Amino acid sequence: MSRDAALGYALQALMLGLKICMPLLGAALIVGLLISVFQSVTQIQEMTLSFIPKLLALCVVLLVAGPWMLDQLVSYTHDTYASIPRAAGR
Repeated sequence: MSRDAALGYALQALMLGLKICMPLLGAALIVGLLISVFQSVTQIQEMTLSFIPKLLALCVVLLVAGPWMLDQLVSYTHDTYASIPRAAGR
């Protein structure tokens, strides 16, 4: 396997990881921002207040986007395994 091919596989894996984690990170960011605005307005400075809403939001995102995430992972794994003979030079 050439260096360019290895870098290509690494780039594909990193892009897939980024694509899969973005819905989760986006949901956590939005919920965290909303909770922090609520805490600022009401002057409630409880550190554990944001944990449960973030956890619930992440569960909802996993239920909604989970099949898509799994499909992306399975597709990447299938493509990677299918390209092994080509990478080995056969």
